[in-house]
Amino acid sequence: MKKLINSPDAVLADSLVGVAAAHPELRVDHDNRIIYRAEGTRQGKVALISGGGSGHEPLHGGFVGLGMLDAAISGEVFTSPTPDQIQEATKTADAGAGVLHIVKNYTGDVMNFDMAAELAGADTGVAVETVVTNDDVAVTDSTWTAGRRGVGVTVLVEKIAGAAAEAGRDLASVAAVAREVNERGRSMGMALTSCTVPAAGKPTFDLPEGEMEIGVGIHGEPGRRRVPLAPASEIAAMLVEPILADYDFTGGPTIALLNGMGGSPLIELYLMYGEVAKLLEAEGITVARSLVGNYITSLDMAGCSLTLLAATDEMLELWDAPVSTPGLRWGV
Repeated sequence: MKKLINSPDAVLADSLVGVAAAHPELRVDHDNRIIYRAEGTRQGKVALISGGGSGHEPLHGGFVGLGMLDAAISGEVFTSPTPDQIQEATKTADAGAGVLHIVKNYTGDVMNFDMAAELAGADTGVAVETVVTNDDVAVTDSTWTAGRRGVGVTVLVEKIAGAAAEAGRDLASVAAVAREVNERGRSMGMALTSCTVPAAGKPTFDLPEGEMEIGVGIHGEPGRRRVPLAPASEIAAMLVEPILADYDFTGGPTIALLNGMGGSPLIELYLMYGEVAKLLEAEGITVARSLVGNYITSLDMAGCSLTLLAATDEMLELWDAPVSTPGLRWGV
């Protein structure tokens, strides 16, 4: 294993030191491993909080800032943060208008965020709404989930709901927008290689030369099937077809996210998006906005995922609203 680390057990703590040094617009609580906006949540604004295991950067800490999250909680690599961490972030970020928890559908995350919401409500009376993302069409149940996994649509929820909160909408309205984005979004991923968790020191799973995993999860969970390596045009079809079979994206604007898993260069991601775009056009799907790059990764895994959102005009307006975070920035 070759990684830019000091020791496997200090990767997250050392990384957060770097985040604090690189981004003075953020404040890092190193004891609780929480990233906040340095200026805190604006009084009277709904606070958005998300988090999960680290190793998926820039999700979630890279999306803290104007137009997106108010706080992000970091667990160890691929490990949910604890209820105490989440409760601390909830109490600290609340600015009197309540808190929205955005939670990926993984058993540990859902359980710990639910517990933290109960604790925060009982302890301080903070109003908490929870939205669970479950957009992965690859499998119904997986190693770490009951039901579909929460993956790429989480980024879109954080951006669109974040803009709604920034505009001054109340907690119920922000939560409703977030749920609608999740309901109208679908994702599918693939891997060319496994990822290597620093503490394990070896690949999470064995993927022989000449093979790829279709429908892989962001922690290296098994996908739909293992198949021979194929040209990008055929891989694009393996991502597009199950998404379109699950939801009708015709008749309105679509937001498309072609996301890297961490180990594939941008030249390959743009090549893949070109193949995806041709397939969507052939199906009569209008892509109104697109995003290509590493936004929800799996350490050093080579591969990509595709997320499509059947957007409303309201969602497009919120998508276009200003955002200023380490991982996403426009309009400012």
